[in-house]
Amino acid sequence: QVQLVESGGRLVQAGGSLKLSCTASGRTFTDLAMGWFRRAPGKDREFVASISRSGQSTGYPGPGQGRFTISRDNAENTVYLQMNNLKPEDTAVYYCSAAQERSMHNLRKEYDYWGQGTQVTVSS
Repeated sequence: QVQLVESGGRLVQAGGSLKLSCTASGRTFTDLAMGWFRRAPGKDREFVASISRSGQSTGYPGPGQGRFTISRDNAENTVYLQMNNLKPEDTAVYYCSAAQERSMHNLRKEYDYWGQGTQVTVSS
């Protein structure tokens, strides 16, 4: 089992920045591809960003493209989501996700493990 604990969510003004963190335990971190999702009230879950085991491949399927950056520190077992130029529509609970992946550089679309989420609220 993989345990994921997110942190860093808070209230921020539109145009501001925020960096979310997610620390993993229970498995070797470098065996895991990682991702970030979000769910806003009344909306479906959105895939925000993904990163490969090596950290060399990243993907931004939708809302974060151009504003969000995913990164990982394999020595700290932590994945980050840097969010810039935040907008009120970015308000959501942000979830960290993980999946065991054989390839060092593949990005995952589906994940097996999930954190509890951290609330991000962007005021206008």
